[in-house]
Amino acid sequence: MSEVEISIDEKIKRQTKEPSKYKVVFLNDDKTPMDWVVHLLTDIFKHSNSVAQQITMTIHYEGSGVVGVYAHEIAEQKMSETVDASRERGFPLGVTLEPDE
Repeated sequence: MSEVEISIDEKIKRQTKEPSKYKVVFLNDDKTPMDWVVHLLTDIFKHSNSVAQQITMTIHYEGSGVVGVYAHEIAEQKMSETVDASRERGFPLGVTLEPDE
């Protein structure tokens, strides 16, 4: 009986797909101070102070704002850090994740 060599590479189509990205979105409320939002944006999301202030004003006037786009695990981690820090200080800041299409 003879052995037949089969190259695996020939049988499997190679497909690489970039991981899905997710938008971290802050929601406006009447209780969370703008200074706190700016602090979160500079500390957790690493925005400059001027960019953080612009994003904060967008959240304030439009009701929500995208604060960053990340791989799912990173977006979840940043959302969790944000919510935990806000709750520790008694702020009800809402944060959601949305697929980046």
